[in-house]
Amino acid sequence: MRVSLLSLSLILAAGISQPLAAQSVSEAELAELKQQLATLQARIQALEAQAADAKPTASTTAANSPQVSTQGGVKVSTAEKDFKFSLSGRMHWDAYAFDRDIAPVTGTSELRRARLILQGKAYGWEYKLEQDFAAGSNLDGLRDAYIATQVGPGKLTIGQFKPYRSMDELTSSNELLMTERAYASATGVFNGRQFQQGVGYLIGGEDYTLGASVFNLRNTASSRNEGLGVAARTTWAPLRSDDTTVHLGLSLSHENSNHKTPGLSARANYAGRRGPSLTIATTPEGSGQSVNVVGLEAAAAMGSAFVQAEYMQARYGQPMGRDQRVDAWYVQGSWLLNGGHKPYKAEAGVFGSAKVESGGQWELVARHDQIRNRDLADRQARSTTFGVNYYANPALRFMLNYTRGDNQLNGDNTGQYALRTQFVF
Repeated sequence: MRVSLLSLSLILAAGISQPLAAQSVSEAELAELKQQLATLQARIQALEAQAADAKPTASTTAANSPQVSTQGGVKVSTAEKDFKFSLSGRMHWDAYAFDRDIAPVTGTSELRRARLILQGKAYGWEYKLEQDFAAGSNLDGLRDAYIATQVGPGKLTIGQFKPYRSMDELTSSNELLMTERAYASATGVFNGRQFQQGVGYLIGGEDYTLGASVFNLRNTASSRNEGLGVAARTTWAPLRSDDTTVHLGLSLSHENSNHKTPGLSARANYAGRRGPSLTIATTPEGSGQSVNVVGLEAAAAMGSAFVQAEYMQARYGQPMGRDQRVDAWYVQGSWLLNGGHKPYKAEAGVFGSAKVESGGQWELVARHDQIRNRDLADRQARSTTFGVNYYANPALRFMLNYTRGDNQLNGDNTGQYALRTQFVF
């Protein structure tokens, strides 16, 4: 602004003084003064142009400002995306009642999950910290707690996370068909061993994944021990199109019950969560015995229809006598009544929830689930579940399940009605 005023003042001065100067200044001197004035004015204009270029424009300032988004949680990142931070969470509130038979059970309500999730990226490393306040103390509620970075073709993960095994286990609790997972997961075969501390490496392509993890048999809520586990999983989607996806998978798991390792067991809550349970097999605490599991997966999303199945064969080592063999399998499916299609998450080898259009989405679901010990008579449980899900919007879902359980050991046939209100933000 000062430069512009100076330029204007010089011009005005030259114009006003011109008549007086003509009386006492020669034409040559006047021409020289005019030339000097023109040179000075050109210099002022050049300085003004430099000042304008140096001053950041509104678009430049906006481009360099942090980027903020509120879709799918609160997300903040730098313009270059090299530093990121997000805050998200989920709340699952359950109410259930039992159709009683033999086992004593109590219907009530509970906050199934109440989680806050912090995650982001800094200096080339990703981080995630997930706390479930519905699980008790701070240590009991800690879920994912890890850092990760790209190394070669895959991602290296260090901390506490789910070992790479079981398709149903690796599917997010926000995207399960039923209120609870099948027996071929940490709800059954890997009972109580959902999150473990260790190192993992996962390679993911457009139609395949290959992951391996090495871990200690503890999480933050359990005591120190020398148990060691190894798990690997590979998946392949031989057919992928806009409305059809076929998935195949194989997983292997080895867990060694070393010094001070808690007992490793397979268990079935055959009439839903908080209902009666049956222990299928156990490897005793600190016995030095191992649990070995082989798992097969198959799933397909075809238009509005979806089907998923897994089979697992496990061997639970015993200090005396031969290993106890455990089989677990399930078949589950769904139908989206409003149309739509379940998306495939190729980087993880699992399916997500269909997109929710205005007016909501209805989904019918069903599953048959079974687990048995082939070396102990009548140590077997199975359950059949029917349900309906209503997606009011991308954040809010209501789930209604009826599960009929069957305990082959004592003949109990308890049923459960479960209603879940789920909100994700």
